[in-house]
Parts: sequence; structure tokens; C-alpha cells
Amino acid sequence: MCFVKLDIEKEFIMALKGNRKVALSQADKQNGRYQRLDQLDLPQDTLQLIHLEQVPFPLHLLRQVFTNADGSTGVRYLVSSDLTLMADQLATIYQKRWKVEEYHRSLKQNASLSKSLTRTLTTQTNHFMAALWSFTKLELLRVRTKKNHYALKTQLYPSALQQVFAALRELEPVRLDTIRA
Repeated sequence: MCFVKLDIEKEFIMALKGNRKVALSQADKQNGRYQRLDQLDLPQDTLQLIHLEQVPFPLHLLRQVFTNADGSTGVRYLVSSDLTLMADQLATIYQKRWKVEEYHRSLKQNASLSKSLTRTLTTQTNHFMAALWSFTKLELLRVRTKKNHYALKTQLYPSALQQVFAALRELEPVRLDTIRA
């Protein structure tokens, strides 16, 4: 946080863990009165000015409560060094950043970008482009089927294995008992 704000002179938005200790005023910070985030009674979707240990500037905190797909609820604590942002702006910017995280994760895990064993520039470029193309195809399927990339991969994988084994059967490999010395 200090590096981004003080050294490169940029603003940031990031999530904090619930066990992070905060002071709700400058006086509390000076007297060392810190409390865990998850133990505070903070209003939802309202900005709160906070102070963190070892961070020399105040931050805006936004507590978000959300419902997961399985019906459970979760809490996200977002902080920003930009004190001019409103709560909805902070949430919108964070959500856009999260889409980038999802893109990178899916590109690595579902399109196998991280599994490249290539060594030359040409083969690395080919692998990268194939992974981008695979991601694009998955994204088009996601839009059409309303399933996420992981569900699509799970659905496609058995079919791909069946095709590979069918191709191997067609090759009719040489049997060891038919080879004569």
C-alpha cells in the first residue's frame, strides 16, 4: 500500500482480510487502539474512514455482503487510498478488476497457457495464440450455454478422451507377441 501510494504516487483499491486490525480514528491510531475488521459493527455498502497499522495515510473502507451460489453469505472488505471515490464507484472499479483476474485464471487453468513446454519464440507464440483461441471458444460457449469455463471443461474432457482413444485404436499398434526375433 505504501509503495503504491507514496513511491509510485498512484491510488489503489484492494480487498482486506477480516482479521486485519484497524483504528476508526486518528486518535485511536495514535493510542494503539485497533480492532479486527470482522468484529466491528460496520454498515454495509457505506464508506468508513479507517487507519491501518504501519500505513501512514487514511483509507476508505467499504464492507460488502454477498450471497454465494450455494446460498451462503460472505463479507468482503474493500479499501481505497482514493478518498474522493463514492461507495458505488469503488465497488464498480473493483468488480472490473475482478473480471481481469477471472480472465487470467481461466486462461492459465482452462486454456492451458501455463502448461507450455515450448522453448523457441515461434513455438511459444503459437502456444500463446492457441491458448487465447481456446479461451475465446470457451467464452463463446459460456455465453451460449450459461455455464462457466470449469463446467464446460468438465463436460468436454470425457468426449476429448474418447476421441483420443478411438484414434489410438485406429492406429492398430504392433503387438509384442507377433514380433519374431
